[in-house]
Amino acid sequence: MKVKVAKTAGFCFGVQRAVDKVYELIDSCPDKLFTLGPIIHNEEVVNDLEKKGVRVAGEEDLEKLPKGSTVVIRSHGVGRMVYDQLEEYGLSYVDVTCPFVLKIHRIVEKESKAGSHIVIIGDPDHPEVVGICGWCMGPYTVIRTEQDALDFVPPQGKNVCIVSQTTFNYNKFKDLVEILRKKRYDNTVLNILNILNTICNATEERQREAKSIAGEVDTMLVVGGRHSSNTQKLFEICKKECENTYYIQTPVDLDSDMFQCSSYVGITAGASTPKKIIEEVQEHVRIKF
Repeated sequence: MKVKVAKTAGFCFGVQRAVDKVYELIDSCPDKLFTLGPIIHNEEVVNDLEKKGVRVAGEEDLEKLPKGSTVVIRSHGVGRMVYDQLEEYGLSYVDVTCPFVLKIHRIVEKESKAGSHIVIIGDPDHPEVVGICGWCMGPYTVIRTEQDALDFVPPQGKNVCIVSQTTFNYNKFKDLVEILRKKRYDNTVLNILNILNTICNATEERQREAKSIAGEVDTMLVVGGRHSSNTQKLFEICKKECENTYYIQTPVDLDSDMFQCSSYVGITAGASTPKKIIEEVQEHVRIKF
């Protein structure tokens, strides 16, 4: 069985930085270390940290955390109000928000203060998008689908600033922006459309490579947590290129039926998938099938 593993598979810079910081803090904050939401969307990593005493807290839990606790703000980032709550409850925190996400926070804060209507292209339920919304100082709209874009009514007399969730599908972003561009000219007031592609470079490269490999192989494996947005996007991209594409979390999910009549297998993985799991999947495919 010939196996090709994507060079871009696995932890991105922001995730690696966040995970490393939590492990680094374990010794200095025994029993009082919390992450604000799962540090990454990967159950294996979250379970390992839990065994070492790191607990997951929600924003609604902040007021109840014991004194002396340290809270880690994960790479997805949080809204402005969360920082205020941490200060109010006297909690120390370590901020490992991805620099690419922080850049979006600064953009929407500045643009909304200047009076622009903010459009965020992304999943409204994803923690990164929720955090971005929390930095908008005025009206904003989250657009995920083509129908959302078609339904959007540009506010008259306001400039429109468009940003994107860092892990959004790049081709979908372009398609949605094109719909919004056309709406601009239908409006009686010509709004200035400030379009900022804030999808991170690592995401674009990962998606391009995954698409390329999926177009070559007989079977494509996409490895990542079920709640990982960027892994879901990879699966969608690969599925279009290779019908025989499977979304798995660990080698346990592999099945011989996946490799019927396959001689060439491709593997990619989301930004929150540890290198160890990718290697285990690769080895399992080579040895078992």
